[in-house]
Amino acid sequence: MDERPDSDIAASSDSIQYDRLKYADPEALMRHLYYACMRNVTSNSGGSSAGQVAAAALKSGVNPRNIRQVQQTQLFCPRRFDGWTCWEPQPAGSVAQNYCPNFVLGFDANRLAYRICHANGSWFTHPDSGREWSNYTNCIDVDDMKFRRLVNDLYIGGYTISLVTLIASLCIFVSFRTLKCTRIRIHINLFISLALSCIFWIVWYKFVVEDPDVTNMNGNWCIALHILLHYLMLVNYFWMFCEGLHLHLVLVIVFIKDAIALRWFFTIGWIIPVAIISIYAYIRNKYSLDTEHCWMNESHAMWLLTIPVCFSLVASLVFLINVVRVLLTKLNSTSPNPAPLGLRKATRATLILIPLFGLQHILLPLRPDKGCALEPYYQVVSAVLISLQGACVSCLFCFANHDVIFAIQCQLSRFFPQLVRHPFRESYNGGQPATQSRDMVV
Repeated sequence: MDERPDSDIAASSDSIQYDRLKYADPEALMRHLYYACMRNVTSNSGGSSAGQVAAAALKSGVNPRNIRQVQQTQLFCPRRFDGWTCWEPQPAGSVAQNYCPNFVLGFDANRLAYRICHANGSWFTHPDSGREWSNYTNCIDVDDMKFRRLVNDLYIGGYTISLVTLIASLCIFVSFRTLKCTRIRIHINLFISLALSCIFWIVWYKFVVEDPDVTNMNGNWCIALHILLHYLMLVNYFWMFCEGLHLHLVLVIVFIKDAIALRWFFTIGWIIPVAIISIYAYIRNKYSLDTEHCWMNESHAMWLLTIPVCFSLVASLVFLINVVRVLLTKLNSTSPNPAPLGLRKATRATLILIPLFGLQHILLPLRPDKGCALEPYYQVVSAVLISLQGACVSCLFCFANHDVIFAIQCQLSRFFPQLVRHPFRESYNGGQPATQSRDMVV
């Protein structure tokens, strides 16, 4: 099978891409492609001219010495438009090739589709449908599709692990009275937003990304799911911002009423994202190209979400730097060996706060171009970092939290006194009570 000349390939690819941008409606694009393909047919009602047959024969790899024979017999398959591609007249007994359409989701425009022309001058018909058929099976990169499925499985597995750990953390937080404080309430709201996000991302990858029929139908439910997912993404970042803001207020301002602070945090964490996502949905819905495939593609309106997220990350980074600065100042003034101890604790605080504030996402916009050798590694690292953030936050701020460990030990010592000793009995000063909202210990 012979390929088309590079000039023909480039011209066809550019015209299709231009048409896609010019004709926002897919039906209008199809009508344009159809009339452009069949224009020569109407101008030559009796069939293709001898010159057209010769050109088609040369393009199909027929020996120039045999062109006269082709012109004499004039056995060739007529021009056809199959709904995606225009197939030029093809000499009988040969195979036509065209580059795969670049406007079909999942197709690689660098691959070739083909269509068989029988010796009797008729196009191949599919045995099941009985209709003329073009073979587009080569347009799908099977290896790339397997890799994308692997990435989807990583997302689903990571979100499942995060969901389990987040639910366990929430059960612990609401089960102990000693954990009722402002800091834990902020943790609970963040964990709820992360758990909801995990649930709906699992639904998205399982029932939307893995089902092409759903993306092609572009139903209202998958569009609503897209909007809900991005709302929860904003909620996650804004509650991370609230975490950093609360810690900053505790260290710098010190005196602030918890009830007032919580009202502001609820407004920032749950209500402001509603306004932002509403504006995003309204503006995106105005662009017809942005409303295809369950809104899965990049959009002109994405900056409405990017700016608040970037603001949250930058603010969290500023809070983090100031918190470390304050910790170093206070530790240096109280420690007998200030420098090493201060550096160790500041480093520990930094490492713990990074997953809470979501600062690891700053590295994710450094995305390699598609097809780059580093792109698969980027996809895998992104899937692991994003999907396991909930599990990381749960481990650091619940399972490894001093207050949580203390509360669980007290509870277990009541039911299993022979196995677990009460923390008060282990400490000469009466034990360590639950940390209050003003404490700096994370």
